[in-house]
Amino acid sequence: MAHEALPDVPFDNAPAGGAAVQHGPWRKRANLASGLSVIEAFLAKAGFARAPWLVVGFAAGIGGWFALPSAGWWTALMLACGGVAVGAMLLLREEGSFPFLRQALAALAIAMALGCGHVWVKSSLVGAPPIVRPQAAELAGTVLSRQEQPAEGRVRLLLATREPVSGRAIKVRINVPVALDRAELRPGAAVRLRARLVPPAPPMLPGGYDFARAAWFQGIAATGSALGAVTVVRAGPSGGGLEGIQRALSAHVRAQLPGSAGAIAAAYASGDRGAISEADEEAMRNSGLAHLLSISGLHVSAVIAAVYVVVLKLGALWPWLALRVRLPLAAAAGGALAGIGYTLLTGAEVPTVRSCIAALLVLAALALGREALSLRMIAVAAFVVLLFWPDALVGPSFQMSFAAVIAIVALHGTAPIQSFLAPREEGWPVRAARNLAMLLLTGVVIELALMPIGLFHFHQSGAYGALANVIAIPLTTFVSMPLIALALLLDSAGLGAPVWWLAGQSLDALLAIAHFTASQPGAVSTMPAMGRGAFMLFAAGGLWLALWQGRVRLWGLAPAGLGALLLVTLTPPDLLVSGDGRHVGLTGEVPGELLVLRAGGEGFARDTLLELAGMSGTPRSLDQWPGARCNADLCMVQIHRGDRDWHVLMTRTRDRLPERELAAACERVDLVISDRWLPRSCRPKWLKADRRYLERSGGLAINLEKREVVSVADSQGDHGWWTGPEPYRPWPKSRP
Repeated sequence: MAHEALPDVPFDNAPAGGAAVQHGPWRKRANLASGLSVIEAFLAKAGFARAPWLVVGFAAGIGGWFALPSAGWWTALMLACGGVAVGAMLLLREEGSFPFLRQALAALAIAMALGCGHVWVKSSLVGAPPIVRPQAAELAGTVLSRQEQPAEGRVRLLLATREPVSGRAIKVRINVPVALDRAELRPGAAVRLRARLVPPAPPMLPGGYDFARAAWFQGIAATGSALGAVTVVRAGPSGGGLEGIQRALSAHVRAQLPGSAGAIAAAYASGDRGAISEADEEAMRNSGLAHLLSISGLHVSAVIAAVYVVVLKLGALWPWLALRVRLPLAAAAGGALAGIGYTLLTGAEVPTVRSCIAALLVLAALALGREALSLRMIAVAAFVVLLFWPDALVGPSFQMSFAAVIAIVALHGTAPIQSFLAPREEGWPVRAARNLAMLLLTGVVIELALMPIGLFHFHQSGAYGALANVIAIPLTTFVSMPLIALALLLDSAGLGAPVWWLAGQSLDALLAIAHFTASQPGAVSTMPAMGRGAFMLFAAGGLWLALWQGRVRLWGLAPAGLGALLLVTLTPPDLLVSGDGRHVGLTGEVPGELLVLRAGGEGFARDTLLELAGMSGTPRSLDQWPGARCNADLCMVQIHRGDRDWHVLMTRTRDRLPERELAAACERVDLVISDRWLPRSCRPKWLKADRRYLERSGGLAINLEKREVVSVADSQGDHGWWTGPEPYRPWPKSRP
């Protein structure tokens, strides 16, 4: 069969649509390849360290597990990461040679999936479901640990016991008043007592401290207090092992050095912070020196460095040893033993163990002749910590310690700083001034790195912390701690009294710096609760600045600047409602002042309301504010927000209220807030936050102008530590 010849149509005259159909995919593929080539060239020239970014990916997977609400989301995240890894290895190989991009996408995706799966498994293995409801019960159990807190007038016991109703094995934390304490209440003792137990507390308000999450990963199912004397069925073993030595050492230090200085010295020697007064704690916190009270990287590093230097110098004085033993290796071994011993002696708390692991890795690098402080070494330390304690990622201790170290290493790794610190011919006054300026600059950079973390977790930040630390850190590291160690050594011969006096003077100077700094105007900046989005922008910008080299690292200023902009524009919620409905805070009516439903309530509730409102001072009771109408049972306030007035009704008593009158009052208001169950006849125009609602939602932050209700439940999802049955939405949905 003959075929007709195709018409000879010039290419330029071909229909436009046909050309697009034929060559559109080719052009898109070419554009894609061109874009990938740009990224590949960038990665090839960047000269970045891969290990830190892999740990960032692993940490991002852990963070994703905490942020996402349920198992379906966690599974989807891991599957998506697996898909990205497979796609990168298969598809990019077909597109051409993109080894850097292919490896980066695949490795980061795999690390992220592993991080999510790891924390999920860890949560399932160690998590202890909380008890269902508060209860008073008879308990019989074994003391696992004992923590003395004389400043609080109590002893805190961790007991292994059984849940009264179900009989399952649980751990509970019990506070025992000092008056009921007994010497036999030590680890290993079998005891019986009557106690009031409550589930570990979730955040009181959105953005507050989540003790329930921390207790979940510690395996604690309930907390409470003893109701009467504790009966010791069988006394624990005498001595008590390391914990007994720790208590004896703490008591000895406080006996040699009474007062506030002795309490801090006991914390340095044994890790026991229970005797530090609240006033001193607050001063250290507001001055930016609170990190000096907890045994952390600074203290462990000081002990290890001191032993390392002593062993190295003494070994060099012994020619026979110096010719036969590699002294850096021997010094590293001595420092490692000292660090491990100090960590165990001070209670082996998780932050101390983390610091010890990081310090041991630095010692290993020194012993092998490698660079001790590098981003790669910090990444290895962070990975080891996250491998054992993945939940540490969302806590302030991990974030602050690694942020500070990363900031120091990144700063000293920049070309201008290396040039500034390079050796040169100069007199000692100039060299001292140069070192002092570098110390001050390092303090400022650390403060900038820690400020977003402090604002996110504690809602406040010290303004003069860098200046205070310039004096306080050398004072603690080179004066106070060596004097305490020397005094303890001389006490074996009864000669430690003069050295204890010198140690007390140095610690009094530390406290004087703290109180002076905290008392200065503007020493503490308070802000409302920062959202996760702004915090993640700061974290992303900071990591980009630290982990890249050259000018490209400056791109990290963009997300950090956007986070700062969100922070500057942050405004407190109009209403803050605690999860039990008893505590309500109203902002914006009196400039700089918080109005509360119940004044003079619990200190924790009052302080939490102030922190999350971004305020300080003493709150004022609503019944003392002219804009509120209050009686013994109810408070009614009128708030102008946006383009209208809002009417809010709050209950103040548990006494029975006439239902008809209550229903009539509810109809006239937009919001009702109560710590009791209200009848169905109470139907406000927008929101009824009574006890039934709050049990499911948790604490609330309410923005009236945006008609927005943020609850604690919104951030909890299906994680095991959240006891709320389901997220709850405002009822009814009708808008005024």
